[in-house]
Amino acid sequence: MYQVGRLIVVCLAVWAAAAYPAFLLRGEMGLVHSAVAALVCLVPAGATLLLAKLGSPEQRALLILGGSGIRMFVVLGVVLLLNLTTSYFQPIGFALWVLVFYLVTLAMEVALLVQEQSAWQTADQPQP
Repeated sequence: MYQVGRLIVVCLAVWAAAAYPAFLLRGEMGLVHSAVAALVCLVPAGATLLLAKLGSPEQRALLILGGSGIRMFVVLGVVLLLNLTTSYFQPIGFALWVLVFYLVTLAMEVALLVQEQSAWQTADQPQP
């Protein structure tokens, strides 16, 4: 849960840093687009981190790979659904926000998983 909390904090920090420029560029629409994009990318990324925790260390690589694929399809599906059902999310600005937050959550998720994997490997090493 600590890693999911770190992912949430980083995502919120990036959104907070981007909120004012988003408001200056597109007004209320920019704020809404950036917030929805952050949420759409954050939820599946957090689920992927939790999924990686469920398996044994041997199964972790398969769970991470499968979770990343599921995350990509969930984000793309939600974006497509929003784009097709409402005109509010059709501007290219929303797609750009999704791209930004997808890359931020992907980078943070990979960093957290690599950090955890290296901790597991050093714990398994015999001490001299």
